[in-house]
Amino acid sequence: MKFPALNLPVADFTLRKQNGKIYVFDVLRKKYVYLTPEEWVRQSFLHYLLFHLQYPQGLIALETPIKLNDNKMRSDIVVFDKQGKPALLVECKAAQIEICQQTFDQIIVYNMKLNAPYLIVTNGLEHFCFRQPSLGQKIEFFNNIPAYELISGTLG
Repeated sequence: MKFPALNLPVADFTLRKQNGKIYVFDVLRKKYVYLTPEEWVRQSFLHYLLFHLQYPQGLIALETPIKLNDNKMRSDIVVFDKQGKPALLVECKAAQIEICQQTFDQIIVYNMKLNAPYLIVTNGLEHFCFRQPSLGQKIEFFNNIPAYELISGTLG
């Protein structure tokens, strides 16, 4: 399977083939995971956060379980602040999946449980970063992915 070039810096992955399937070494979970099109985007975005934006590895979790009512879901990437509270929630889609209203609705639902102030939806080609508005406020979009210091509240 060939994975598309993304609108992210090229990541230095460790790949291996087993039983005809490609696996990527996940630097957070410290194990090889099956490389699906969505995982390609998740791992690429994770590498971008870690190795280009210098987000602290120990404050990032992948596929965090979320339980809302009786629904069990998993968030793709959660970045925590230094107090252990969610600061950034990232929803990843495969590159061929168009980012649409349903994607934004999905991350908003996940965030009802996590309450992260910053949210990102990405398919690896398009990235939408925004601040979760307070009641009555408009959504504030960002042109760039913010530095960890901004999302964690430790900036100046």
